[in-house]
Amino acid sequence: MTFHNPGYLFLLLLLIPIIYWYIKEMHKADASLQISSLQNLTKFPKSKRIKIRHLPFILRLLTVIFLIVAIARPQSTNSLRNETTEGIDIMIALDISGTMLAEDLKPNRLEASKAVATEFILSRPNDNIGLVIFAAESFTQCPLTTDHDVLINLFKGVQYGMIEDGTAIGLGLANAVNRIKDGKAKSKVIILLTDGSNNRGDIAPVSAAEIAKTFGIRVYAIGVGSHGMVRVPVPTPLGMQYQLMESEFDEQTLKDIANITGGKYFRATDNLKLRNIYQEIDQLEKTKISVREYSKKNEMFYIFALAAFVCLISEILIRNTVLRKIP
Repeated sequence: MTFHNPGYLFLLLLLIPIIYWYIKEMHKADASLQISSLQNLTKFPKSKRIKIRHLPFILRLLTVIFLIVAIARPQSTNSLRNETTEGIDIMIALDISGTMLAEDLKPNRLEASKAVATEFILSRPNDNIGLVIFAAESFTQCPLTTDHDVLINLFKGVQYGMIEDGTAIGLGLANAVNRIKDGKAKSKVIILLTDGSNNRGDIAPVSAAEIAKTFGIRVYAIGVGSHGMVRVPVPTPLGMQYQLMESEFDEQTLKDIANITGGKYFRATDNLKLRNIYQEIDQLEKTKISVREYSKKNEMFYIFALAAFVCLISEILIRNTVLRKIP
């Protein structure tokens, strides 16, 4: 229940001094009589007038309360809300080659990519999302699913060394296309994240992009890596050693992939830019939601007005019958 004029309810505070005044007046009106003992008086029952002597005042309070509530115009609301959601299919193709261990993003490119992608997944609860990983080869880490808890656990398990080292961008993209092409969603998207140039695999990246275009799949290509020299851990017979390498990759190919498929190319040079890229993709690929609302308000003031009238009539009847004072 809601009120159209809720400000009038503050008038109920005026009842506090009225009740205080009534109690004070009742104490003043008490008569006193000196007698030797109360023992015999306890045998006499209280009259009906004594038992209901406060009833008129209570009815008067109820009359005022009901009138104030009626003035505030209480209303009941009947509402109906229909909400329809339509998710999209998203396949993430993640490069896990050795250069993804470079530490220009913190703690490294691979871990930063996993962390930001996890945030992205959690922000898309209605979408089917899957994961393809690639290096010299490619395989599906998780097919399209709405069980994002399982997907995130599989994401956490991704690490360097799961596949032979190398960068097969075309193969990774083609694998992602194969996994998403038969989805039932109207909108299909691949997020391709890499930091290298295609140097392995039998499928050229542009050829994989043409296949994606055939199935109406948009590709958002993200090139990861800062400019200049970066520290990259390299396994050696003496253990893991760091080497300085030039941070470069085939940006033009990634741009071509995005242009062919109607997607967009991004360059992530640090953690913040990578997070902003995923946020922009999230805005570009909004889930469709149709909402229909129906609301009807019913006035209820007449119920409280009627209750006030009944209380007032009852008070008048009691004062002029049972509690009638004879002059």
